Amino acid sequence: MSHGPFDSTYAAAADRYEKVPYRRTGNSGLDLPAFSFGLWQKFGTDYPFATQREIILHAFDLGITHFDNADRYGPPHRAAQKNFGAVLAKDLAPYRDELILSTKAGNPIGPSPYLRGGSRKSILTSLDHSLRDLGTDYVDIFYHHSPDPSTPLEESVGALVSAVQQGKALYIGLSNYAPDRTHEAAELLRQAGVPLLIHQARYSIYDRRPERDGLLDTAGQDGFGVIVYSPLAQGLLTDKYLETIPDGARAQNSAFLSPDVIDETYRQRTTALNKIAEARGQSLAQLALQWVLRRPEVTSALIGASSTAQLDHNIAALHFPAFTDDELALIDEHGVHGTGLKL
Repeated sequence: MSHGPFDSTYAAAADRYEKVPYRRTGNSGLDLPAFSFGLWQKFGTDYPFATQREIILHAFDLGITHFDNADRYGPPHRAAQKNFGAVLAKDLAPYRDELILSTKAGNPIGPSPYLRGGSRKSILTSLDHSLRDLGTDYVDIFYHHSPDPSTPLEESVGALVSAVQQGKALYIGLSNYAPDRTHEAAELLRQAGVPLLIHQARYSIYDRRPERDGLLDTAGQDGFGVIVYSPLAQGLLTDKYLETIPDGARAQNSAFLSPDVIDETYRQRTTALNKIAEARGQSLAQLALQWVLRRPEVTSALIGASSTAQLDHNIAALHFPAFTDDELALIDEHGVHGTGLKL
């Protein structure tokens, strides 16, 4: 179903729950779609709102009920939340009970000491701003975006607990925490009666820290789910850079991907991975998305999109056969941790 910029009404696709499998989040009762939609990039004021709206509504029509935001996402900061809030008010308000909306606090969004970090003031003030941006009275998942070693963990966790107690969040998540600090926070949350639902971590064929540093093991032990961001390594795990850097590509203008990592070693490894994908009848992007979901600890993978066609292509990754042991071994051989990344 296509939604142009001039539609005055929106009705969600009737078959939307038949398209994407749902997976249980850790030991909780919450199911999330295997793919969640992230508004990290391309949902600020530098992209047309009509395109953003079309992509968001198409995602929901595909059964993607989880939309992931943060106060920092833009540009400028908070713009992505405001843009999503406009779509929520105009189109998705009748479906609010079917949506999982998440946001995050803690990464810097301004020069004030209260616009960053893990203090009670920073975390709870950010949440109030986010609720106003989104135009909703609660979020389903509220994350501390990054650890703040300068603030006692008890204070940060206490603020997250307060968000739930005040009815402003249903569940609590952490992002970018090391496994030991995640475990400490999970214990504090458990003691407060607000168990840790989920951890958002960067994970891909080229960035294997969650399996190398023990985060996936910690998730199993502490009973929380893992949601993956950058499963395509900012586009490095696609066929886009196999020969050259195309005009307009993210590597030319992104703060998160430098062109100097696209070297001959990267191209050799990525070409080999691309051949594995081709032998399976899928694209490299589809292989990379399917790969992160192979782990039972991973509840969902965050995907973005700059078009509805790209979204359809990524969703199709769910419909390929499971990897064989031989295929996984080949992916391990060529998918070397740290490739193309500044770790």
